[in-house]
Amino acid sequence: MTDGIREGSNPNFCPPVEEGIALTLADEHGDEVVLEFLGLLDHDNRSFGFFFPIDDESPALSSGEVVILEVTELDEEGQPESFELVDDEKVALQVYEAFKQATKDLYRFE
Repeated sequence: MTDGIREGSNPNFCPPVEEGIALTLADEHGDEVVLEFLGLLDHDNRSFGFFFPIDDESPALSSGEVVILEVTELDEEGQPESFELVDDEKVALQVYEAFKQATKDLYRFE
């Protein structure tokens, strides 16, 4: 990783302004889930957020499975306000591949 502003290698990708930003979101059952924000990607006129679930065993800035959430609502300033889990496997695979390409200089994928 580099110091200063981080940039992905794709104009449709917006990385977080700093590493380790954690957001608390409520799942479909109302349970709170803490997620590290990895960035937003615009794909086929839709926006997707990429997150890493964090807890005591998997803290922010560690690695693991990525959660993909589609932006479903924006606030007055045009910032994502609501997200929904991407349950279409084909769409999830497409946007994950685009995310990997856009972030190849930021993250290491195995």
